[in-house]
Amino acid sequence: MVPPSPPSLTLGYVPGATPAKWARIWTERHPDAPLELRGVAAADAAADVRDGAVDVAVLRPTTADTTGLALIPLYEETTVAVVPAEHLLSAVGAITSTDLDGEPTLLPLDTVVTRADSIGSPVDHRPETTADAIELVAAGVGALIVPQSLARLHHRKDLTYRPITDVPTCPVVLAFPEGPQSAALEEFIGIVRGRRAGSSRGQAEPAPKRSAREKTLAKQAARAAAGKVARKPGRAQRGR
Repeated sequence: MVPPSPPSLTLGYVPGATPAKWARIWTERHPDAPLELRGVAAADAAADVRDGAVDVAVLRPTTADTTGLALIPLYEETTVAVVPAEHLLSAVGAITSTDLDGEPTLLPLDTVVTRADSIGSPVDHRPETTADAIELVAAGVGALIVPQSLARLHHRKDLTYRPITDVPTCPVVLAFPEGPQSAALEEFIGIVRGRRAGSSRGQAEPAPKRSAREKTLAKQAARAAAGKVARKPGRAQRGR
């Protein structure tokens, strides 16, 4: 009997996050239970989960207040510097934070990079959003420090980016309210954690099939543990 589909679920995600894989698996398993994907602002993502605007969210916890939320680590993003395509730093494949010493840097109000203000020389003006900061980078105002996914999201032909090898990466997590979880949320968490279709929470994956030799060795071990060692043929057991 096919188990019933869980109720629908709303999944929020911040700019640059990639929930498409899990959404695809959900749709394959539960075509009758819609999964709504909703883009949320980085600054509002955690509050949206707490307030119930979304059931669960893929977000970056570095600059968000995640009080009252349970977090499951998903992946780590490389931190990069976005600069004009003709910038001196574009001549190398990767840089360190010291390469940005004295370099004007932009610090948007929605930054998600921990201690971004300690890299380079932040300019006084703080743009409202990362998208606004990208425009200023193109105008030659300064460099921008962001997770690699945001650099890709705002890609322009007149800009490039380089990994910064000696600064922390930017974590991405799955966030949902602490406490009891709905059937739909449990199912989605299971998908994120790689549980197979039809497996219950905490159920172990089936063991791989054993070869004929492995089965024979297992039987011999079981006999030995039970004290039933096989006798050599042709010899009768002596009585006492």
